[in-house]
Amino acid sequence: MKILVTGGAGYIGSHTVLELLASGYDVFVLDNLSNASPKVMERLEELSGQTVRFAEGDIRDKELLDQLFADEHFDAVIHFAGLKAVGESVQKPLEYYENNVGGTLTLLQSMRDHGCKNMIFSSSATVYGDPAEIPITENCPKGQCTNPYGWTKSMLEQIMMDLQKADPDWNVILLRYFNPIGAHKSGRIGENPNGIPNNLMPYITQVAVGRLPQLSVFGNDYDTPDGTGVRDYIHVVDLARGHVCAVRKLNENCGLKVYNLGTGEGYSVLDVVNNFKEANGIDIPYVIKPRRAGDIATCYCDPSLAKTEMGWEAEYGIRDMCADSWNWQKNNPNGYETGDTE
Repeated sequence: MKILVTGGAGYIGSHTVLELLASGYDVFVLDNLSNASPKVMERLEELSGQTVRFAEGDIRDKELLDQLFADEHFDAVIHFAGLKAVGESVQKPLEYYENNVGGTLTLLQSMRDHGCKNMIFSSSATVYGDPAEIPITENCPKGQCTNPYGWTKSMLEQIMMDLQKADPDWNVILLRYFNPIGAHKSGRIGENPNGIPNNLMPYITQVAVGRLPQLSVFGNDYDTPDGTGVRDYIHVVDLARGHVCAVRKLNENCGLKVYNLGTGEGYSVLDVVNNFKEANGIDIPYVIKPRRAGDIATCYCDPSLAKTEMGWEAEYGIRDMCADSWNWQKNNPNGYETGDTE
């Protein structure tokens, strides 16, 4: 089975490519490298022992996509490519809608034009907004998103639902991620955000490695056990393996499916800080700051449907996530650009 992975040089994409290769799939990566390093492809080849086929390009380039589909005859697409910084999306909404929604429409058109009607979409728990129930099941209604990034995910889900309803030959799996952290055990691939991280774990590891002076904790007056926000953190390797299970599900002509990918456990910001210290022996100084607009108190899922229907469940705990995150950062203190230690 030949799979096109858009955004396959990114954080989740790269880990998924590695798991797909280990499972025997024929993988082709498309990435414009706007938020990824070309060194990722070298390291994927190093870790897998295989040649990873790659094209540098943009999902908005219909001519490029048509050429790839005509040449490669892909059986399925796993679609990660997109802008993903919540704060930036508030500042640059047009860029986010044009890239994420416009680019995906172009991709779907090329898929349809070339008879490739199997799609696994990288969605997000942000589509639930302030969730109506905790833990969140797939039956929880989608909510009011709090930023343009979240709206792009919600809109694209609806577009794909409409597409599959209009043409039942499509098989579409929407994977709603919770909070991926961690890195590959080798420490060779991991999360490498541009600028000051938006997400908790890379912020913690950059404090630990000395790139940032202290962690900013946004809000300590939420209705949670210690006042800080509670989230469902999932190891990126578990998340990547969820995509392999989803590929198998596509082969059942599954129609439209929606799955939460999380652990079902909620950890507060300070829980994560304390687990990081216990896993790695490193204190993380932090300062309490005001809440961020749009943040909610508690968000964790019920992942049982993915286990029942795909045979998938998370294997790694919070200590593993903290240890593997630090193993990546300490071996790559400046990310991919100057992280090689050979």
